[in-house]
Amino acid sequence: MLRYFSADYVFPVSSEPVRKGIVILNESGEIIEVLDSNHIHSITGPIEHHQGIIVPGFINSHCHLELSHLKGKLPKGTGLVSFVKAVISERSMQDEVVLIAMKASDDLMFKNGIVAVGDISNNHLSKGVKQTSKIFYHTFLELLGFDPSKADIVFNRAIKLKSDFLPLPVSIVPHAPYSVSEKLFGLLRDYSERHDNLCSIHNQESRAETDLFMNKTGDFLDFYKSINLPVDFFKSRYLSSVRSILPFLSSKQKILLVHNTYTTQDDLAQLFESDKEIVFCFCPNANLYIEGRLPEIHRFMDYDFKITIGTDSLASNDQLCILSELKTIRQHFPDLCFADTIRWATIHGAQFLGIDNQFGSIEKGKSPGLNLIENVKGAELTKFSTIKKLI
Repeated sequence: MLRYFSADYVFPVSSEPVRKGIVILNESGEIIEVLDSNHIHSITGPIEHHQGIIVPGFINSHCHLELSHLKGKLPKGTGLVSFVKAVISERSMQDEVVLIAMKASDDLMFKNGIVAVGDISNNHLSKGVKQTSKIFYHTFLELLGFDPSKADIVFNRAIKLKSDFLPLPVSIVPHAPYSVSEKLFGLLRDYSERHDNLCSIHNQESRAETDLFMNKTGDFLDFYKSINLPVDFFKSRYLSSVRSILPFLSSKQKILLVHNTYTTQDDLAQLFESDKEIVFCFCPNANLYIEGRLPEIHRFMDYDFKITIGTDSLASNDQLCILSELKTIRQHFPDLCFADTIRWATIHGAQFLGIDNQFGSIEKGKSPGLNLIENVKGAELTKFSTIKKLI
């Protein structure tokens, strides 16, 4: 049995918006066709008419499901280093409590129209939630080890954890430039040269990261001291963090740089000229929660980089909602049109995760899920826009 959905606008994403468009799906949710209003007389079944914009299911390309139990527990606006300290201090909790919070977050994301997630994990606890979820997950197992003497131990632990996660989609990734030694980066690069290993890394989320790599100064030195980590081995690079680690990233993998709050024009020029396949992820609500600052998005658009959207975790966000992220972008960058930013929240994320054969756009043969965005103004979001999952 076929189902028919219509709205003021349908945004297939892969093609131009269709005013008064009609989406035809079969009973399993597969797209049969997208029609304009001129073909309405050819439809024999009942049409579900809606006010608003129909879009594909959202792709959340950066989340930390296992931090869901920290919702509301960490103060806002403290800066990244203080935030990291607070996460370390507060994250330990009974497995049962963490599991309940993860399941609630998974349910919340599904209700908010998210169909696929790139999720950061440091242990195996989220596997059960992901196995039974209605959402597609790709798990990024995070390497944390700034001490080069422990690089082999850290990497071997990640290899074991990856085997624990199989057969779910999974890869091994570096946490951030300030938390992964050159030796550990090297081990990961060699591994990625020999394996299909999608990469995601936190990038330039704070000024402190720049200070560390440029001059070996700033708040991270106090952080290392607080965790009893001597850093005599680390030398100033006189380069930004992203340019410092670029040689340690494999050209055989897609690389998602997440946050990018302090990424400069010079950084972007260097990345654009590199042989790496770079994709950027913005998590605006988390950036405001932690640093009170957003990336200069127009710089990235000038270089025509692909952009995706993430929510980060409930430790750094009040909700896990891609529409909320798009509304924040709209608020701070009102000249950006929804027809562009919806691609960041759908097809670009699906392409990065390698699932665009099913998700990311409303096209024949795909089963991307359908979301209705209500309380819009024409084909643009407003501060009152809300999300409703249609299928």
